Amino acid sequence: MNFQKDIEKVLGTKHTKELVKKEKTEVTIPTKGRDVDKDYKYSRDNFYNLVNKGQEAIDGILEIAKEGDHPRAYEVAGDLIKNVGDVVDKLADLQDKMKKLKEVPGRTSMQVKNALFVGSTTQLQKMLAKKNKVKGKNAPSK
Repeated sequence: MNFQKDIEKVLGTKHTKELVKKEKTEVTIPTKGRDVDKDYKYSRDNFYNLVNKGQEAIDGILEIAKEGDHPRAYEVAGDLIKNVGDVVDKLADLQDKMKKLKEVPGRTSMQVKNALFVGSTTQLQKMLAKKNKVKGKNAPSK
């Protein structure tokens, strides 16, 4: 880390944190057999990953803003906080959509409020007469 010492010397500062290289994480996108649950889990994992990285970025930019005390750094920090908040909102929307999607099969109770008979009055009378016979009532006489 010789370059850090050179930078510190030129800028006249002392770097307190050591740079850490992170491993690259490989993202695999399922191509066969996609279903709602897999897509939901994939999207949810990505949102959580974005929130975590955003939190790290916020911590870093706030540290830079405190050290430099420059208004632009605070503006960038504010924008970053807003963006992370938007991702959290998207995560909440995803939860709501998934909840509604899973509730749909349970909403199969059907209520007929206005039934319309299409036919002649003779056909209607015959249908009602059959219905009354089935119930054990006498058919209406003419």
